[in-house]
Amino acid sequence: MYLPKHFKGEWTEHAVPLILSDPFASLISTDDTGLPFVTHLPLLLQDKSVGSDSTTPVLLGHVARGNPHWRLLQARPTSVVTFLGAHAYLSPQVYPDLARVPTWNYLAVHCTVEAVLIDEPEAKDALLKKLIGDHEPAYAAQWRSLDADFQRKMLAGIVGFELRVTSFECKLKLNQHRPEAHDATLRMYASGSSHQRALAEWMVRLKASQG
Repeated sequence: MYLPKHFKGEWTEHAVPLILSDPFASLISTDDTGLPFVTHLPLLLQDKSVGSDSTTPVLLGHVARGNPHWRLLQARPTSVVTFLGAHAYLSPQVYPDLARVPTWNYLAVHCTVEAVLIDEPEAKDALLKKLIGDHEPAYAAQWRSLDADFQRKMLAGIVGFELRVTSFECKLKLNQHRPEAHDATLRMYASGSSHQRALAEWMVRLKASQG
């Protein structure tokens, strides 16, 4: 994506908390015609560190067996995953002069990934338990209590995968290059919608990290 240096975020400090707070992603592969094929789905981030001396981050997920996306991952494992965090309109009213235009602020992470399919029943069961543990731990007991035949049927209906993150881009577009509008933008966002308030929190966070 287009990523000016003043909007660039780091993995541990910015991308990881964005992925954890907004785990609903777009998984993008190419189909046999060369066009993008997109699946919207939640992904669980494992092994959250990145770098030559650390574990490769992994995103865990699954799709319905009827979704052809898993076959695309099998044929062409390299794909892109995008996460979109809070986003909101910004009025030119925040500037001290009138020769300005509106814009849209947002938080986003793009990951290039290598897919490894998970289709063995025991491995898929382990994958589901990780996802359940993240989203609704109390459901684990209910899943374990279900009839074995029903569990096998449900597991047969999905294909799981690990998406190993090989590179990333993190964009924090919060008008950092317009310091003259920082205070007014913060006030506007802090009293606005949930997305605007989330952007305000990130503005405060970035300001604090810059000293």
